[in-house]
Amino acid sequence: MRRPGKTAPRANRSLTSTSARYPQSRLLHIVAPSLKVPDAAPAAVFSAVRMRGPIARDAVAQHTQLSIATVNRQVTALLEAGILRERADLAVSGAIGRPRVPVEVNHEPFLTLGIHIGARTTSIVATDLFGRTLDVVETPTPSGPQAAALATLASSARRYLSRWHRRRPLWVGVAAGGVVDSATGYLDHPRLGWSDAPVGPVLAEALGLPVSLASHVDAMAGAELLLSGRRSDAGGAQARTSLYVYARETVGYALSIDGRVHTPASGPGTIAGLPAQSELLGGTGQLESTVSDEAVLTAARKLRIIPAEGPASTLPAVLRAARQGNEKARELLADRARVLGEAVALLRDLLNPDDLVVGGQAFTEYPESMPSVESAFAQRTVLGPRDLRVAAFGNRVQEAGAGIVSLGGLYADPIGAMRRAQTRRSAAV
Repeated sequence: MRRPGKTAPRANRSLTSTSARYPQSRLLHIVAPSLKVPDAAPAAVFSAVRMRGPIARDAVAQHTQLSIATVNRQVTALLEAGILRERADLAVSGAIGRPRVPVEVNHEPFLTLGIHIGARTTSIVATDLFGRTLDVVETPTPSGPQAAALATLASSARRYLSRWHRRRPLWVGVAAGGVVDSATGYLDHPRLGWSDAPVGPVLAEALGLPVSLASHVDAMAGAELLLSGRRSDAGGAQARTSLYVYARETVGYALSIDGRVHTPASGPGTIAGLPAQSELLGGTGQLESTVSDEAVLTAARKLRIIPAEGPASTLPAVLRAARQGNEKARELLADRARVLGEAVALLRDLLNPDDLVVGGQAFTEYPESMPSVESAFAQRTVLGPRDLRVAAFGNRVQEAGAGIVSLGGLYADPIGAMRRAQTRRSAAV
C-alpha cells in the first residue's frame, strides 16, 4: 500500500521490519487470505466432498466435471493428508473396487482459529473444516499501547487454543477494521490507535501457526460467498456480482466479482463519509456517525429512552424499549433503518450488483426495522425494484467472517495448506 508522504511501498517496508523485529519471520507463514470460490482440482474435490459427503469418487467426478482418474489421484492425496477419510461401511452392497467406497471430510481431529478484532469487542472462534462454529468467546478489545495490546491478544488466543486437547489447530484467520496489509499481516486501525501493527507476525510467532489477515467486511462477504450454502452448484455465483453492505459500530462494503471478493491492493474503500441526514440521530451529516451504535446510544440518551449512564444505558436496552412499545425508541430505530436503506440504494445505483446483501447488527439485531430499510431503499433507488437479502449468519457474522479467513487457504489448496500447517508447527516446536 502506498500512502501520501511515504516514499517506499508499504509491503516492502513491512517485510523488512518484520524480519528485523521477529527472528522467526522467514518461518512465520503470513499468507494472504483466499476469499474466492476455489477452482484447482484438489480444491474442487475437497469442496465436493465437504458439501455432499459422504460421496463416492464417481459422484465427485460427475459433480466437479473432472475425470475419474484425476478425482482418484486427488482423493488419494487428500486421504494421505488426513483431511478425508473412507467410509467402507457405507459402500454400496455388491460394489467392487475402492472408487465405490464413499469418502467424507475427516473433521474431528482439526480446527482453525478465527479472531475478529472489533472496535470494542474481540471474538475468538474455533471452527471445524466445514466452517461450523465449535465455540466462541468474546473479550474486550485490548486497549493501551499497541505492543501491549497485541501481546494481550496473542496471550488470549494462546490460552484459548490450550483448551483444545483433542483437535490440532491448522490455521489462524484474523478479520479487522482499518487498513489491512494482507501480504505482511500488518494493520492500521485508527480507532484503536494502531499504526503498522504487526498483528500477523505477533500471532504467528505466539501460536506457531500460519496466519491470514483480512478486512472484516471482506471477510464477511467471503463467508457469505463460501459458507452460506447459497452458492449455485452449477457455478452461477461465479458469473455474478454481489454487493455486501455492513453496519454496526462502523459501516463498510465489499464487492464479490466472479466468485471472488474484490480486495484492492491499497485496501478497501470506505462509505463512512456518504451523505446522511437524521434529526433524531444527529451525526455530522455522514453515514457512519449517523447510524453507528454509538450514534443510536447518544440519541437514545438525549431522548431519555435510556438513562444517561449506568448498566441500563445500553443498546440492548434501547431495543427492549422499542419492543415494549416505547414510541420514541421505535421512531429512533426506524430512522436509522431509513438512513441505512437510502445508503444501500445509493451504493446499488452506483455499482448495480446482481445480488445485494446486508449484514451486521444494525440490520440483524432489530429485524423489525427491515421493512423500513426496504421501503427507504425502494423509494431512493432509481434502477427499479431489487430484493435485499439479509446475510445468512445474522448476529454471528463477525465470527463467520473470521472463520472463513482461517479456512480460505485450506479450501483453496487443501494439500498445500496441510503441508504448510505441519511445517510451521514443526518449526515452532
